[in-house]
Amino acid sequence: MVAQVITSTVIGLEAYKITVEVDFVQSIPAVIIVGLPDAAVSEAKERVRSAIKNSGFSFPNQKVVINLAPADIRKEGSIYDLPIAVGILARDGIVDENLIKNTAFLGELSLDGSLRTINGILPIVSGLKDLKIEQVVVPRENAKEAALVPDIKVLCADTLADVVSHFCAIPENRKELETCEVDIEEYLNEYTTTHYEFDFKDIKGQIKAKKALEIAAAGGHNILMTGPPGSGKTLLSKSFASILPPLELDEAIELTKIYSVSGLLHHDNPLINKRPFRAVHHTASAVGIIGGGSHPKPGEITLAHRGVLFLDEIVEFPRPVLEVLRQPLEDGEVVISRAQTSIKYPADFILLGAMNPCPCGYLGDSQKQCTCSEFQIQRYRSRLSGPLLDRIDIQIEVPRLTTEELLNTKVKSESSAQIRERVVKARKIQSQRYKDYPIFTNSQLTAELIKKFCKLDENCETLLKTAISRFNLSGRSYDRILKLSRTIADLDGCENIESTHIAQALQYRNFIENTTA
Repeated sequence: MVAQVITSTVIGLEAYKITVEVDFVQSIPAVIIVGLPDAAVSEAKERVRSAIKNSGFSFPNQKVVINLAPADIRKEGSIYDLPIAVGILARDGIVDENLIKNTAFLGELSLDGSLRTINGILPIVSGLKDLKIEQVVVPRENAKEAALVPDIKVLCADTLADVVSHFCAIPENRKELETCEVDIEEYLNEYTTTHYEFDFKDIKGQIKAKKALEIAAAGGHNILMTGPPGSGKTLLSKSFASILPPLELDEAIELTKIYSVSGLLHHDNPLINKRPFRAVHHTASAVGIIGGGSHPKPGEITLAHRGVLFLDEIVEFPRPVLEVLRQPLEDGEVVISRAQTSIKYPADFILLGAMNPCPCGYLGDSQKQCTCSEFQIQRYRSRLSGPLLDRIDIQIEVPRLTTEELLNTKVKSESSAQIRERVVKARKIQSQRYKDYPIFTNSQLTAELIKKFCKLDENCETLLKTAISRFNLSGRSYDRILKLSRTIADLDGCENIESTHIAQALQYRNFIENTTA
């Protein structure tokens, strides 16, 4: 009789049920694995053979045929070691087949029979729960992550022998596995005690830049800062993480799935409890930014989902690398297409860029004279294309600090905690406003929702008509000004957009309009 064991695999962020079928054939002893396995899965037969023997059990002296169904899904990684071993022992009568029904097994085996951690546990267990699987057996290091999924029993094991003892065919030899449970709220609440290395209270001056970052955090808007070297662009950017609002539970789970698949999750703290801040070096490739590879993995824009992607010296990035950001910035997701599959990853992030105004960095500086020619300046700025700039809501200058600002130690700046309170308040307003729509922030407003939630009075329309004529605004720029105005109004606690909000929004686009002329 063929033994069947349930396991799973993950493609992108979606889990798929896999059934491991094991049968013995009277033939020359061998282990055959079929069902479109990759090299790591094919090598499982040697790991499983040693693990079974070193766990105190005998390996069948027959031909063992293992099928991973369905056969049209490519099987990758070492996640199938444990279910294959359990299937062999079930077929041999050591494990009770009735006990393993509706139970999924996940884990890599060491040669001594101990269980090793694997990646992608959270999306896999979440998918198994949706398939009505009642319980799952995982390595102990993965147990806390798996237990984040409610309404499914998580059994954690250290060795193959422990698993066999729980499902042993002889009742008197059974020994129960430990059940793992976690308090998700406890992990989320740890955000309130998180210490940030950089705080706005330590940044002198730059009132306008701080306000722009506050607006960006409140509405999820993209922002680009330009200024001479030493003006504080990088410090402002690094402090930006400290004013971001805490994650909602569904956002935290979504982020944790991404980091789990990427192998970046810490097992002692299985839930991502604060928004990511990904600082990318300008030598990063397009695949590193967007994701992909022969076996597609999430890129930096997906790892920055619900958080920030920081590109310091943004014009130093190759133009093709920057251009791949255009579609994700518009759609909030990225689709990676390959010959055999197409994978969709979420990529709803805030783009935070910093750059110098010219190659030497001192164009418009009050202390040093720019040595660049007009041609050099134009070529330098043209590295940022018009379509990409059109997708950046806030574009501001960060000037050099004056001597008085540098030496002034009496004036205390607002702390990040104070600014974050206003950001959280504005986010709550948006959350309530968009509770019946599939969006979270003002930056995600569609053309239809802009008409509904960004209504203008006569004064606002007059001001916008003047701005359109003077700055030659595109349709996308017009929409983004309205979104920005909506966020400014939320920070002010106003139900409707007023002309002062429109005027302020226009001030935050005063730099780049003529950048690529």
